[in-house]
Amino acid sequence: MTETMFLYPGETANWHFLPITKQIGIEIKNKHGKRARGFGSLPVEVTIGKTVWNTSIFPDRHSGSYILPVKAKVRKIEDIEQGERVRFSIKLVR
Repeated sequence: MTETMFLYPGETANWHFLPITKQIGIEIKNKHGKRARGFGSLPVEVTIGKTVWNTSIFPDRHSGSYILPVKAKVRKIEDIEQGERVRFSIKLVR
C-alpha cells in the first residue's frame, strides 16, 4: 500500500506514522483483533524499500483503523520524511 507519512500532532511531536486504510484496518481487526496486546497493538513485520523490521500497529480512534510508527533509523535509511507518500507492506506476526 502507499500512504502519506504524518507527524503525530502535539507539542513535542516527533513520532512519524503511516496510516492503514480503513478497509484494511477493518479486515485486520476482524481477523486478528482478539490477539491485540497493550493499547490494542498488533505485532507486524514491515517492509519499506529494502528495510524490513518488526514493530506494532496501533488503533487510531480518528480514522477507525490503525497507524504504523516509522522509527527514525528507517526514515533515515530510506530517505523519507513527513508529508511524503511511502510504499510499504505489513505482515502480521505472532
